[in-house]
Amino acid sequence: MTILSAETPLSADVHVVELITFFEALAPADLERLAEFYSEQARFKDPFNEVQGLAPIRAVFEHMFQALQAPRFVVRQVVSASDQCFMTWDFLFGLPRLGLTGQRIRGCTHFQFGADGRITLHRDYWDAAEELYEKLPVLGALMRLLRRRASR
Repeated sequence: MTILSAETPLSADVHVVELITFFEALAPADLERLAEFYSEQARFKDPFNEVQGLAPIRAVFEHMFQALQAPRFVVRQVVSASDQCFMTWDFLFGLPRLGLTGQRIRGCTHFQFGADGRITLHRDYWDAAEELYEKLPVLGALMRLLRRRASR
């Protein structure tokens, strides 16, 4: 098992370090390189999407760049073992049309790799209610009320 963090030397796990570098520098032009990292029939799931295949995965990332202002990932910690990798991250972005700038979502991703080292499963886990909905003007008030009522 390899545990990577900001202090880990880059030689720790070259394959995983390349993936971290790719995600932290991800820009629209990099979507041309998805096939380097994802298998043809890779599956992707997050709180809003569940798709399979390179073209639908690319569409998810394209939508991210179209809908959000300056989206970027900052990887915080990584644990990898064999064909599995678990990565915690901060996702930074703005959503100006809703008056949201300087936003951050904290989440994590589970990657599974095929025999060729490319991703066969990309599963994002993050709390859409806490990390996004509570920050929206009208929906946020309702979500905060529900949270207060559900807590002791």
